[in-house]
Amino acid sequence: MLETPLGWGLLFVLGSFTGVLSGLLGIGGGLLMVPALTLFGVPLVQATATSLVGVFLSSISGSLRNFRAGELNWRVSLVLAGFGIVTAQVGAWLGDQLPDALLSIGFAVLLLLTIYLMNLRQRLQRQQAGSQDATKTVSDSIRWKPTAAIGLLAGVLSGLFGVGGGVVMVPLQMLFLGESIKAAVRTSLGAIVAIAISGLAQHAWNGNVLWIPGLCLGMGGVLGAQFGTRLLPRLPDQTVNLLFRVFLIGLAVYMLLRGLSAWGFLNWV
Repeated sequence: MLETPLGWGLLFVLGSFTGVLSGLLGIGGGLLMVPALTLFGVPLVQATATSLVGVFLSSISGSLRNFRAGELNWRVSLVLAGFGIVTAQVGAWLGDQLPDALLSIGFAVLLLLTIYLMNLRQRLQRQQAGSQDATKTVSDSIRWKPTAAIGLLAGVLSGLFGVGGGVVMVPLQMLFLGESIKAAVRTSLGAIVAIAISGLAQHAWNGNVLWIPGLCLGMGGVLGAQFGTRLLPRLPDQTVNLLFRVFLIGLAVYMLLRGLSAWGFLNWV
């Protein structure tokens, strides 16, 4: 079906929707593209590789808009991306070695861990309320080391799961760099541009990319990302946080059930 005009149209619509999420939540869009492609019968490693085409195009679209609006901290994005590019190659290689069932369950665990990290950051923010000076001193003294570590981890996950890395970068930036969710979303989206192209290059070398479906996703993503980045400033932080959590929980449940089914525990997908 993916090789028909109907399939291309569906992928364009999917790319547009994930592009909105990309600009709004800073997650690159792969979190939705990967499971959606598996519904079309695409093996997970190919879905991972193909989604990175859409992730790259949608993230560059949204980041250009943020840059022109003066809302992108490009220096932090470059540090995240510089370290993420290296480990994205490692993640892409691992994705070729692991079975679909293990990747699916690992993906679900990653999503649930992300929710936990976001909740932890909120608790820390409440505990540190009233001591802003001390918080700033600590943040300044450790900024580059945690930024590099976040980039390294995001790169592995980008290549392994076909995500841009934002699913990890956004909560970790909030947790260790003290950024607001909107600032973390924009910085993460900027870093995803370089991280995604690195993982995509490795998957292309391995012959895993379905180029026409990927370009259909990407063209839709370019359009959607423009809308998402314009919508982000209009929403309260609490709304963005809630959307992020609901999105992650739904995908975690789907990927967990998919992994259990692949291992023969469920007759569902």
